[in-house]
Amino acid sequence: MGNAHANLLAVDDNEYNLTLIENYLAEENISITKAKDGDEAWQILQKLPDYFDLVLLDRIMPKMDGMAVLSQIKQHPTLSTLPVIFQTSQDSSKHITEGIAAGAYYYLTKPYDREILTSIVRTTIADSQRIKNLRSLSRKSARSLTLMTRASFSLTTIEDANDLTSTLASCCPNPALAIVGLRELLINAIEHGNLGITYDEKTQLDKEGRWEEEIAHRLSLPEYASRVATIQFRRSEKEISFYIVDQGAGFDWKPYLKMDKSRAFDTHGRGIALAGFSTFDSVKYQGKGNEVIATIFLNKHL
Repeated sequence: MGNAHANLLAVDDNEYNLTLIENYLAEENISITKAKDGDEAWQILQKLPDYFDLVLLDRIMPKMDGMAVLSQIKQHPTLSTLPVIFQTSQDSSKHITEGIAAGAYYYLTKPYDREILTSIVRTTIADSQRIKNLRSLSRKSARSLTLMTRASFSLTTIEDANDLTSTLASCCPNPALAIVGLRELLINAIEHGNLGITYDEKTQLDKEGRWEEEIAHRLSLPEYASRVATIQFRRSEKEISFYIVDQGAGFDWKPYLKMDKSRAFDTHGRGIALAGFSTFDSVKYQGKGNEVIATIFLNKHL
């Protein structure tokens, strides 16, 4: 795995499943901590809130079940952005919808498929580590940025998007949560907007571990090299808004505004819904889908 060393918490009341996860991920650069039930998992997470990059969480367990653990994670000030992958033998629409609505990052069904498990874990850990790095950068940003009321920026690369995310998130009431949603919208403007990477293409790129390589390749092509995305920041007494525009062809954004069970098993496709769920009070696309206004209402954070 090309990412830095990662720490994963695997939670399952079946020892065989935990052993299977260890075996399937043996060649990855991951340290695995095991918990046999929700109670033990929650005790570990409370003691080490900054340690893990990912939680693989069984849905059905004695004592504290997976939904209860997920609820505790989402209410915790440090753990709230920690990605959780639900693992379950129950793939009913109801269970999937409930899990996604509660904030589960992905869904895995048992018995595990080695390739799918590895692909989803790799993708999730990469996202988790990027967000951790951005949180660290955001904390280092000048405190005076909280006084900023108006600004405009242009961006072309993923690096630009990451830099702007860490800077602008520090202007928000909860920078850690702001990073999650703001990064999703900016990355979307670059990869799907300006560079025209389709949903199916990203699925394959994630599977092959070539996403960053393809981004660099498309940025070097004449038809994409000159494209620029813009973001306008505005702060008033009542709200903070981000107006993001890309130069792509646009897309049908409506299916992506909510967590959809049909994408629960994909390695991506939930970024826009995640932005609305975790960060913004309002996410509104305009025109053909290459413009979006994301808003945080300040009176909710007083």
